[in-house]
Amino acid sequence: MQSPEQKLIQIERQEYEDLASQFRPKPKLARNLLWAFVVGGLICTLGQWMVNLMVGRGVSLADASSAASCILIFLAALTTGLGYYNQLGQRAGAGSIVPITGFANAIVASALEFKREGYIFGVGARIFTVAGPTLVFGFVVAVLMGLIKVFLTS
Repeated sequence: MQSPEQKLIQIERQEYEDLASQFRPKPKLARNLLWAFVVGGLICTLGQWMVNLMVGRGVSLADASSAASCILIFLAALTTGLGYYNQLGQRAGAGSIVPITGFANAIVASALEFKREGYIFGVGARIFTVAGPTLVFGFVVAVLMGLIKVFLTS
């Protein structure tokens, strides 16, 4: 059983939520989906263009894919450091997060956030707060996909 004060607090919270929801901006779903699709597609198109360019110049497909990934990671890290990738992310949402560039952005952004605490105890120690879970997720998905491939091909 609630005391009268607790009931009053609960009623006030509900009234506040009702009032706040009236003024909370509604997301423009179609526009957000379009931006995510366009930006994510452009990032992936840029990567594919780099691969095609390198393969056309005699580089093996495996080497070209690795080089394109490294270039995309470098470009994402550079634009994050300059402050442009976060602006892109605000507009594109998941379109800038899903490709490989999103991982680079997450790592560099966390490094920049902790830079003021020093390079050893700030950047060096705290960078793994973002990288750790992301790497574990990547390893788990890679293992699962490998197992699926083994079972489907055998």
